[in-house]
Amino acid sequence: MRRNPPPARPAPVRGRTATDDSETPTPPPARPPTASRLNKERTILTEAESQFAQFGFEGASLESIAAAVNISRHNLLYYFPSKEALYLRVLDDVLNQWLSGMEEMSHGDDPQQALRHYIRAKLRSSLERPNAAKVFAKEVIAGAPRYAGVIAERVGPVLKKDVSTFQRWADEGRIAHVDFTHLMFIIWSVTQAYADQQTQFALLLGQPALTERDYARAEELICHLVLKGLEPGAAPQPAARSGKRARQRSADTAND
Repeated sequence: MRRNPPPARPAPVRGRTATDDSETPTPPPARPPTASRLNKERTILTEAESQFAQFGFEGASLESIAAAVNISRHNLLYYFPSKEALYLRVLDDVLNQWLSGMEEMSHGDDPQQALRHYIRAKLRSSLERPNAAKVFAKEVIAGAPRYAGVIAERVGPVLKKDVSTFQRWADEGRIAHVDFTHLMFIIWSVTQAYADQQTQFALLLGQPALTERDYARAEELICHLVLKGLEPGAAPQPAARSGKRARQRSADTAND
């Protein structure tokens, strides 16, 4: 009797291993964007910055931005998939620049030099990129509906580092002990004003626009006020104590 041959074994699949079923193939590395694409993106972002500053997120349109840079709306969407994506990229660019200055300050060793450099950089940003500052201000004034999470996530940790640096300088007796978080708020506000309010300032100065000299004078004065207020022994009394003393004086007067 002839014996049936054993069943043939399935041919092995070449190039596979026992772990292939559980592994995802590594995609090829993404090619870096070309110089042409980067230049076009920068052109679009500059125009978007201008229109978002003037009209806000709701008032600006992709059609208007595209027309200003001589491309179609469809072509613009090739670079940025939506108006919100373009808007967020503009905000990211502004924030990246500002955070860079804050991080430099936290690495500084000389309080006066670090603060002067930071104030100068913030004013320079207001002079050279006023539209960027206005876009950010509009978003925040509106309650940061699209950017609150980013501000909390990215600005918060860097601000804490700066405050820690100020605290170290104060503990070393190099500057006065003040509320350093509010110190940063004040610096932000006064330097931001030279972007948001530049038209009003120029009108009141009787000139068509603020000049380099105006910004230099502002820098000199802001640095003087900040550094003078941070001299050891020059710190103001905390508001809570002042309020308590005022209430005590009022009570003493009433008892009299």
